[in-house]
Amino acid sequence: MAYQSFEDLEVWQRGCRLSVSIFQTFDGCKNFTLKDQIGRASLSIPCNIAEGSERGSTKDFAHFLNFSKGSCGELRTQLYIARKLKLLNKPDFETSVAETKEISAILEGLRRSMLAKTRPKLKRARRRKLKA
Repeated sequence: MAYQSFEDLEVWQRGCRLSVSIFQTFDGCKNFTLKDQIGRASLSIPCNIAEGSERGSTKDFAHFLNFSKGSCGELRTQLYIARKLKLLNKPDFETSVAETKEISAILEGLRRSMLAKTRPKLKRARRRKLKA
């Protein structure tokens, strides 16, 4: 996958849209602790993609994609809690949870793809010989 900057990545764009949606949804929330934490988790998804991309190395980028993936799980957990506390309606909950799952899957696919390209082919050949 060729891209010029992180802004070109669909997963970054989706992460930004999700974060905006979360901030809009919880704008009037009076539970400031949850509001702050859920906002931070949602921001962390696209921000870690951007930071990793700007680091310059594939290994660093893959590492930061993993942080983003972790933030998806953190956000999803907070969405479940917000729903249990009746701070989030069912349609918004279902849409947001589905989006975190999709973003997480895209992040994992991108991370694996990047790491597979960085491994020297010689090492793969050696692994095959060792298994035989």
